[in-house]
Amino acid sequence: MRRALFPGSFDPLTLGHYDIIKRGITLFDELVIAIGINADKKYMFTLQERTRFIEEAFKDEPKIKVTTYQGMTVDFCKEIGADFILRGLRNPADFEFEKAIAHTNRKLSEIETVFLLTSSGKSYISSSIVRDVIRNGGDYTGLVPDTVVAQR
Repeated sequence: MRRALFPGSFDPLTLGHYDIIKRGITLFDELVIAIGINADKKYMFTLQERTRFIEEAFKDEPKIKVTTYQGMTVDFCKEIGADFILRGLRNPADFEFEKAIAHTNRKLSEIETVFLLTSSGKSYISSSIVRDVIRNGGDYTGLVPDTVVAQR
């Protein structure tokens, strides 16, 4: 079984994430969406909200599992038997950052990182931009799946 892990904070789930997940499930038998827990980070949405956003968005997709984790991503991959890490790339800066992480992960384990380019119409969307729009009372409905809008 080809199992991949798609890690992130998903604060909140965006249409960019959604795009990578929908395309990722065509490549793997199972895609585990793993919400990382970082005690030092201040989140806009609770862990329960972020989990619900994802579970609701993919409730009809049996190949997707949603979970949380702490610690190193490669250790969690080993724990759940994932041989791949799925990452989305929006721009060259993302690539440089993700490349360094992928090389480090490869040095630490046998985990392969698979990169997908975010679809062009969604490449500008980031969780931090969405949070700024929400904080400032802007219309964020075109940046996130309906499950985020419905629960806000």
